[in-house]
Amino acid sequence: MATEHIFTGTGTAIVTPFTDADSIDFEAFRRHIDHQIEGGIDALVVLGTTGENATIWPAERREIVDAAIAHVNGRVPVIVGTGNNSTSESIVFSREATTSGADGLLVVGPYYNKPTQAGFVAHVKAIADASDCPIVIYNVPGRTSFNILPETVVQLAEEVPTVVGVKEASGSLAQISDILAYRPDSLALYSGDDELTLPIIALGGDGVVSVISNAIPDHFSQLVRAALDGRIADARELHFKLLPAMRACFLETNPIPVKAVLASMGMMSGRLRLPLLEMEQKNQQKVLEAFSRLVEVRV
Repeated sequence: MATEHIFTGTGTAIVTPFTDADSIDFEAFRRHIDHQIEGGIDALVVLGTTGENATIWPAERREIVDAAIAHVNGRVPVIVGTGNNSTSESIVFSREATTSGADGLLVVGPYYNKPTQAGFVAHVKAIADASDCPIVIYNVPGRTSFNILPETVVQLAEEVPTVVGVKEASGSLAQISDILAYRPDSLALYSGDDELTLPIIALGGDGVVSVISNAIPDHFSQLVRAALDGRIADARELHFKLLPAMRACFLETNPIPVKAVLASMGMMSGRLRLPLLEMEQKNQQKVLEAFSRLVEVRV
């Protein structure tokens, strides 16, 4: 019998819009949430890497989470990024998100302090002990300099009932294959790289936490749905159609490129918080040209 996961399909790692005064643009945020759901996505991931969670103040976090959950109003699951490199702070954020009504918690591998595998296991178990909300582990060693090994993921899924998913952004299909080969049925595996979504689903993955779906939720969710339905030829055709845009999203550090696209679409300001800066003009031109085949942008 198939296990019911938090979601299957496309989860958008949603950006956080800012005003020119550097406050949260909640009007744009709510408008963007509607754009995502109308585009066919299956879940929202709030305050992940793409949401610039590292530069969000604690008071802002609560406002963003409450606004997202209230505006979504049950239409799709909402998963909140609550992990960082402090276990005690991650517990506070996880409890707050649980109280607000989050459907899941995204717990990233701790950055900078680089724990051992056993230290990460203890980190996740401490968070799980503090909240009964489902947990999705987030492995992104390119950001954290800490790789969560497949055996650690499987161990946590077997020992912690609330660990129900992993967002895998290691870029290693060998590592992802090992997780898929040995995971319990209760553990969902989501691609953390848009470009690897199709091969990961072909190996048995359950979907993606996506950057590109911020700009093209309809196109990308169609790709994911085709792959999950076993329509590989259709999914492959969409993959190659979207490939230039998927790669353009990482010409500079995420979410710089996708925010430039959203600004060009008139969805929100392209503003980011320091130390991130808006795109260099030559790179912005390349990004907008890649997306101009898919959406209306001002190149």
